[in-house]
Amino acid sequence: MSTLNSVGHPTSRIDAVKRVTGTATYTGDLRLEGMLYARVLRSPHPHARIRRVDLSKAQSLPGVKAILTRENCDIVWGSGDTRNKRYLFNNPVRFVGDAVAAVAAIDRHTAEEATRLIEVEYEPLPFVLEPEDALKSDAPEIQPGGNLSPNNQGKREPEVYRRGNIDEGLRAADHVFEEQYSSAHINNAQLEPRVAIAQWQGGRLTVYASTQGISNCHTEIARDLGLKPEQVRVVCQFMGGGFGNKNQCHDFDLMAAMLAKQAGAPVKLEFTRKEDFIAVHGRWPTKQYYKIGVRNDGTLTAIQLRGYSGMGPYRKGAGGIGGIEIYQCAHVERAVHPVYTNKAVSANLRGPDYPQGVFGLESLIDDIAYKLQMDPVEFRLKNMTRKFLDQTPYTSIGLEDCLRRGAEAFEWKKRWNPAPGSAPGPLKRGAGMGMGSFVSSLGRSSAVIDLDSQGMYHVHVGVTDVGTAAKTTMALIAAESLGVPLERINIIWGDTDRCPYSVGESGSRTTTHTGYAVMEAAKDLKKQLAEKGMPKGTDMLTATANTNPTIPGVARYSFVAHFAEVEVDTDLGHVRVTKYVAAHDSGRVVNPLTATSQVKGGATMGIGMALHEELLYDRASGQPLTAGYYGARVMTHRDTPEIEVVWVETEEPYGPYGAKTLGEPTIIPSVAAVANAIYNAIGKRVKDLPITRDKILGVLA
Repeated sequence: MSTLNSVGHPTSRIDAVKRVTGTATYTGDLRLEGMLYARVLRSPHPHARIRRVDLSKAQSLPGVKAILTRENCDIVWGSGDTRNKRYLFNNPVRFVGDAVAAVAAIDRHTAEEATRLIEVEYEPLPFVLEPEDALKSDAPEIQPGGNLSPNNQGKREPEVYRRGNIDEGLRAADHVFEEQYSSAHINNAQLEPRVAIAQWQGGRLTVYASTQGISNCHTEIARDLGLKPEQVRVVCQFMGGGFGNKNQCHDFDLMAAMLAKQAGAPVKLEFTRKEDFIAVHGRWPTKQYYKIGVRNDGTLTAIQLRGYSGMGPYRKGAGGIGGIEIYQCAHVERAVHPVYTNKAVSANLRGPDYPQGVFGLESLIDDIAYKLQMDPVEFRLKNMTRKFLDQTPYTSIGLEDCLRRGAEAFEWKKRWNPAPGSAPGPLKRGAGMGMGSFVSSLGRSSAVIDLDSQGMYHVHVGVTDVGTAAKTTMALIAAESLGVPLERINIIWGDTDRCPYSVGESGSRTTTHTGYAVMEAAKDLKKQLAEKGMPKGTDMLTATANTNPTIPGVARYSFVAHFAEVEVDTDLGHVRVTKYVAAHDSGRVVNPLTATSQVKGGATMGIGMALHEELLYDRASGQPLTAGYYGARVMTHRDTPEIEVVWVETEEPYGPYGAKTLGEPTIIPSVAAVANAIYNAIGKRVKDLPITRDKILGVLA
């Protein structure tokens, strides 16, 4: 690829010093004059009707300033459920952790004591935790109309995709393989706690949020509270991560706003770590049933998936099970059932549809390769996608190079064992891999660039930066587009009063969407400069871009292949990842320094999903048992292996300088790579996530 001046060079984050010195002001750091503190009372039952709420003792507690329940707060949380009306306080409550009341008081201790003094009379109702059980005829109804969530047309049918004829494809096969897999509910587990601070000034509301998307949060708060957009301001100067479940208005934003209105004072509502794990959505658990047809030469003839996704009691996310599109196959059928249950709510977590789906699919693909005595890498090279859904050309595709270059860097031929589990002794090593893709769309965004007489370019973008160095990426793109040094770029972010629309940092869209808008604003500014010259005195030149590019007739995707080596202690069931290589086609890499960090972070999350993480429930009571970092066994630096990143930079004709999606693909094949490596080491397949010690010892017994 051609070398550019700013884009493509390793660059430290423009806010790095503030972050590492502790001077960056996160939402939780803010203190407003007269600010109250809020806590939420939550249901101890997985399903119950609220018969009575007595607030008298809580209201008489000195220092209590406001209490909300369904009786005095009938606000619908619009982004909390895409199919049903979900209120801030629901009756019946439908999972352990469903909000019943919220209290604002002079300090946290008083607010917590007040929640304990609220007396609630519950009528417990039957509950169901597993998706397939929820679809049985005798299952309790969680939402009116049944437990299979309706689709976009309002029909209670599975989400189905078909091409070709699945029966014809299975008949054409020399071998048909069937298997089932499951994945667990896990939490996004971001380091920054959930927190919102709300302040009213007359009829105008300011919310200091912990959000991945100030624009979305702004629009949704105005909608849910019945305000005009100009009556709402959302501010988020520094973020501490989100991984997909902060790009919207959350219930705690609305609760803080309504408490502040009732109390006549600013209110800060911060979740505990346990609330983070039970009261905010995580990744949906799945059950997957595959049937795959293949010829003797290794050609896939049919892929059939019947899947079930546990959405919790509210449809907040899609519930998809992805991965099939990475294979070229004439006959495909996928039917996914998004199902209501009485567990914690499920929705977006990094690469939402994919890590769990790729785990199941790539596990069976690996087994097929072994049965046909083919190298798993060669099997994938033979069957990998050439066109999206076998129909639409890709704008660029580096998947083959990811497979070949990743395998070479990993030393696949040396590390992979053609006879799984055959090594002597209790310590066994094995190698595995997986591949994947993720859409790299273009779409709507905006940017504003002001040029002052001192030659400083003030770039206004609605990004928040959730750890991806988005602010630095925007600065690099602006510097490149304007042809000026990075030092002359000043990024203004994180405030809807000062920044235009941005899609929000989810779906790995910031670089492709907002970066493109920055380029277009730069073009406009350069044109103005050519016509008018540099501004003088206090004058400014201002360029604005509102973009929504489309690329009809082609598919734009990023591609990835990961390779893992593990060591398994067959006496103890312990797994240690000893080598890891991640090969990525993300088009042109805007900032190799922070991009490499993203890959390492995503792969680490995937390893944790493969080996440790799960929100366990007691089946008898419906109580969550492992809420929190320790209980869920979230990965730490002590668990993380060295991860080598291989960049496959394809010539990509679209997007800002050919940059494609990066953040989401980093986790997509990592779960499968580890799972396949464990099979290669011990010769036994664990089909249910996470692959814990007891499961390994169980298959070896």
